[in-house]
Amino acid sequence: MVSMDMETDAQLAVAAAQAGAAVVRGMYGAPLPRTEKGGGDFATAADLAAEKAVLDVLRTARPDDAVTGEESGETGAGGAERRWLVDPLCGTLNYAVQNMLVAVNVALRVGSRVTAAASADPFSGEVFWTDGARAFVRKGGVDEELSPSPGSCLVDVNLDAPFPNAPDFRAVRLLAVPEFAERFRPRVVSTTLAVAWVAAGRRAAYVTDGDLRDSVHFASGIALCEAAGCVVTDLRGLPPHTGRGGLIAAADRETHEALLGMVGDQAPAGR
Repeated sequence: MVSMDMETDAQLAVAAAQAGAAVVRGMYGAPLPRTEKGGGDFATAADLAAEKAVLDVLRTARPDDAVTGEESGETGAGGAERRWLVDPLCGTLNYAVQNMLVAVNVALRVGSRVTAAASADPFSGEVFWTDGARAFVRKGGVDEELSPSPGSCLVDVNLDAPFPNAPDFRAVRLLAVPEFAERFRPRVVSTTLAVAWVAAGRRAAYVTDGDLRDSVHFASGIALCEAAGCVVTDLRGLPPHTGRGGLIAAADRETHEALLGMVGDQAPAGR
């Protein structure tokens, strides 16, 4: 079991994620008003209430830090050295149809690096967290270190827009690649809880397109995977946020190289 000072940023991330998860769990199944965000996207009353709970914890403990919340936007100095990235309910559509595959994500970026993060599963009671050096899952007050594994052969592929690397890469085409079908078993969980599962050994890999820099959805999961020792790059094999975007997070190098090759085969020669 890991003992932590309640004043550390990592512990604060855990506490904030747990506060949001309690709201999400408590409002589950109730009729929830929606706020339309355009393009078919929406937030429910649970998204808003969970974000408030998360921000209350963060602002009480770190009043001088900047925050980016999915629903409330940016507060604090634009160029702040310390910025919290908050996704209060990742998997809103799942939640709205009473599917329990959701997560509450909280991450702290200090400079260019995420130094603390937590992804809480409101329904299992698990919190996946990292202090930037090691990664753990907490359940019932007990922490166990995360250990990635490719053994499941399960690969989550995010099919949600946007697709900034199209037409060179479209995630849906990956599912039709014969080598993919021979080696892996695709899943589409539709929440970044699945990124944490890569760090925990419950998924072999996760693949998505998109610009993920300072993403409230992905910052926590990427930090968890990196701290757990996963192989994490963009779609071209470069460090996250340095190339053309997207994400391949894999339990081991062999799995990563296989997926990187399949992704690369979609692009025309020379591109």
